[in-house]
Amino acid sequence: MPIRPATLNDIPRMLPLVRALCDLHAERDPERFAVREDVLDRYARWFPERIADPRSLLLVAEWPGVDGLAGFTVCTIEPEVPIFWVPECGWVHDVYVVPEARRHGLARALVREVARRYAAMGVKQLRLHTAMFNDAARSAFAREGFRPCVVEMLKTL
Repeated sequence: MPIRPATLNDIPRMLPLVRALCDLHAERDPERFAVREDVLDRYARWFPERIADPRSLLLVAEWPGVDGLAGFTVCTIEPEVPIFWVPECGWVHDVYVVPEARRHGLARALVREVARRYAAMGVKQLRLHTAMFNDAARSAFAREGFRPCVVEMLKTL
């Protein structure tokens, strides 16, 4: 399963995956995950910054039989609140695999590659959020050593 750093040429092929990820979340929990109408424009501007930043990871995956990209992940290194012992951590912002390439370990392979690359940079922790409805993602992340540590709660006003 080829996983590689994204290039600028990949961005147009990544945007449909971003749209699918946003739609999945917005359909299941619109109060929490409704996105702006210009979400794809925002990602189209953000992705080149991630590609240029040596401390960000924008990885893509290909899979036999999938026309276009089969998946992607975007990650950044973020500072921690200064009262905690870890000065910074890697944040996995998005992981998405197209439906026809699921159940083959592609998401796990993307996350493993992120962990490998960030460990080589000296990053001590990876963090991510998963939607409460996404049992499959939580299970996959747990198999990669992630554990629940915070519960985000929402109250609509």
